[in-house]
Formats: sequence, structure tokens, C-alpha cells
Amino acid sequence: MIFIKLILAHLLGDFILQPNSWVADKENSKLKSRFLYIHVLIHIILSLVFLWDLQLWWVAVLVGITHFIIDAAKLTFQNVKTKKRWFFIDQLLHVLVITGVSFYFREFSFYFLQNQEFLKIIMAALFLTTPASIFIKILLSSWTPAPDGPNTIQTESLSSAGKYIGILERLLVFTFIMVNHWEGVGFMVAAKSVFRFSDLAQAKQRKLTEYVLIGTLLSFGLAVLTGIIIK
Repeated sequence: MIFIKLILAHLLGDFILQPNSWVADKENSKLKSRFLYIHVLIHIILSLVFLWDLQLWWVAVLVGITHFIIDAAKLTFQNVKTKKRWFFIDQLLHVLVITGVSFYFREFSFYFLQNQEFLKIIMAALFLTTPASIFIKILLSSWTPAPDGPNTIQTESLSSAGKYIGILERLLVFTFIMVNHWEGVGFMVAAKSVFRFSDLAQAKQRKLTEYVLIGTLLSFGLAVLTGIIIK
């Protein structure tokens, strides 16, 4: 299957056979870095090796040219603040190119886009991301706890960490339900209880504990209910 072969070549070329020193040189010198062109050449060679068909030489060249264009755009437009964003854009575009080649060879079809079961699962997964977060936030808006006083213990938290933790836990719970592994849901609840509520116990804030408990139960409850409805 061409898709799997090209993905393997991409993973080797982008992560295994690209030292950090090359990445640093490319970010500093951008299009003047010789490692950019060596990197592209490695991708072409790997694609040829994995395809193992000289008649598909043009596929390897196409992968190499598009890889150069995508990497050049990333190196040109990224900065310190957008570096992480450009990394994911870069990887997504590379995968889209490989997917396009696979569609050309009819390895995939658009049948899955017409499959009702597939569309229901995608709809549910999308709902459990940002829409569910907004829904829970609105439900909890009237109960947001205020600091109890000047001696309230404050703990540092990663930016938007709670939002992404909620999204990941809902998607994991939904996945466990869809594959009929309800014990995984219990494991998720237990794991979050250990890590989350031990911190709250040290803070000794009853209102905050109750607030987090309600939010957690709403998050898990929405994921479970969504999974049951889809099944």
C-alpha cells in the first residue's frame, strides 16, 4: 500500500534521520541551510526505497518537491510564538500530500464520507471537544468559586490545561465506550481522582473542591451519555 510506505518514509526522514543540529541550522539559516536540501534528498531516496518501483520515480520526486515547499514555508513564516503551530501545520500538509497520492492510486475512496455510522462517530467526537467545554462552562458559570481570603493557597497551572484535559478525558471515555471497554472509564475516573483531588485536599477549599467535582462529573457524564446515544 503506497500510503503506508510513504508514511514510513516520512517518519524515518523527518524524525529518525534528521538530527537536532540539522533542525537548528535550518531554523537559523532558513533557505540557505544546506541541511534543508540534504533533508529533501533523503526523503526522495527513502520514498524510492520504500516504493521499490522505478516506474513510480515521479511519486518520490513529487514528495520531495512538496516537502521542500512546505518546509520552506514553515522556515520562512514561523517565529518563536508560532513555532509549535507551524510544526503541526507542516506535518498535516505532508500527510495530506501522501493522502492525495494514495487517492490518485485509488487506495482510498470517499465511501467513508457517506457512511452514516462513521459520520455519527465524527459528530460525537467533535461535540465532545470545544462544544462540550463551552456547555460545561456555561453550566458552571454561576458557581465559579472566589478566593476565600488572602491566605488562600494559589497553585500555578499551565495555560488552558484544564480545557485540554477535559477534551482528552471525554474523547478517551467515548472511545472506551465505543469499543465496549467500560472498565477503562472506571480507570479514568480513578486516575483523575487521585491526581486532582489530592491537590484540592491540600488547598483546603471546600467550594473549589465541589466546583471541580461537579465539572468532572459533568464532563464524564456527557462523554458517557454521548457514547450510549451513538451506540
